[in-house]
Amino acid sequence: MTEGQEPEDSSSAGIPLCVDLDGTLIRGDLLYEALARLSKRGLVPLIQAPFWLSRGKAGFKREVANRVALEPSSLPYDERLIEFLRGEKRRGRRLVLVTASDRRWAEQVAAHLELFDEVMGSDGSTNLVGETKARALVERFGDRGFDYAGNGPADLPVWKKARRAIAVNAPPAIENGLRQDGNLAESFPSVPLTAKTLVEAIRMRQWVKNLLVFIPIVTAHKLQDGAILAAGALAFAAMSLCASGIYLLNDLLDLDSDRKHPKKHGRPIASGRLPIPYAVVLSLVLMASGFAISLYLPVDAVKLIGVYLVATTAYSLSLKRRVLLDVFTLSFLYTLRVLLGGAATGLLLSPWFLAFSVFTFLSLAFCKRASELVRLKRSEAIEAHGRAYFTWDHLVVQTCGITSAYLAAIVLALYLQSDTVRRFYASPAWLWLLVPVFLYWISRIWVLVNRGEMDEDPVLFATRDRVTYLTALLGAAVLVLATYGPFNLPGVQP
Repeated sequence: MTEGQEPEDSSSAGIPLCVDLDGTLIRGDLLYEALARLSKRGLVPLIQAPFWLSRGKAGFKREVANRVALEPSSLPYDERLIEFLRGEKRRGRRLVLVTASDRRWAEQVAAHLELFDEVMGSDGSTNLVGETKARALVERFGDRGFDYAGNGPADLPVWKKARRAIAVNAPPAIENGLRQDGNLAESFPSVPLTAKTLVEAIRMRQWVKNLLVFIPIVTAHKLQDGAILAAGALAFAAMSLCASGIYLLNDLLDLDSDRKHPKKHGRPIASGRLPIPYAVVLSLVLMASGFAISLYLPVDAVKLIGVYLVATTAYSLSLKRRVLLDVFTLSFLYTLRVLLGGAATGLLLSPWFLAFSVFTFLSLAFCKRASELVRLKRSEAIEAHGRAYFTWDHLVVQTCGITSAYLAAIVLALYLQSDTVRRFYASPAWLWLLVPVFLYWISRIWVLVNRGEMDEDPVLFATRDRVTYLTALLGAAVLVLATYGPFNLPGVQP
């Protein structure tokens, strides 16, 4: 609200307050929200959508509304405006929801909020926007017979016919113009899109997972090779940009699930801080940029980037809602990062190490799902929204994850005995200490999962966990002993 603004006088009680929906009452646009949900149904509806435009914009919106049911309770409302409207309602003022969105959706929103006395919206033949909306309101309430709350250029014709204007999330130029016209009664300034919001949206903190591309360099003792490190850095950059593009796509498809989640509801897209059209463009730019960078790598690396884009898209569209397929896909995507590092640098992976990676990442993928189920069980929920699991599945999920962890430890022990590993070390017997170190770390992870103390992403948890860093230092010490130790581990055959 504008500082120093005088309260509405008593004469306003008899003047209806008409409120726009998209960009005003909610931080977003219902049509874009619906199209995001429609895309979850596969390619067929998206291919059909352009043909619906033959019925005009209003007809297009009606076709989409016929196919997509919104959840008004989870929409990103502008709470500042909601509170203002409640105050106006208590003073006996008539509130009208008037929107270019389809009337069916508008009625659902009005029924949920229980604030509006009347709803006006597009009806399949008339697109209630701009001059059309202005004429409809003048016919209904008369010239200067209503106040209007809007947000953008499309609302300028309406404000010209309104007695008073209320600007909500309006660009500064529009707000200043209304103020100069002496028509601005209230102002709810927009929250600017910041670099911090963009960084949060692309989940830059998740890039730590892509450090897995450097594992082949580490295991091959090539950290001092500049050309190989440069190839690894390119692979890291390509994977990170592609992953961020996919994260945005995933958030677009998971709007309803994220808004019902105790933590994810604050994500930029779910909260309305990042508009959906911006998110779509940013997603495409990031994926295209990542793929373009991969073209500087060997052909096999380019193929793996392509496989990653296809697999993650399939995961976002469908596989994440399939029991076990979601977990195995996550494990594959982790392993693919290691494979990419090998393909980018030409350092081929041992089958033993590949098997160790598969079982370890499978355990961590089960860990991610198990932590979510434990949290839901404690909240007395029954089903994981957007997932195909029930809370009573947590015992099976935990068993599968712990089993995978211990299989990984067995494979690690066999891998450390292979000639491929032993030829790099002067005292290879010390490497056996890596097995109990790994077993301690992975076992502790699962204890924390069972206690409900694990974040839903174990990899990110590990980056913030002091014990993980201490364990990593202990593992590094073992490697130093194996590399430079003057003698082998006593009592162990070298």
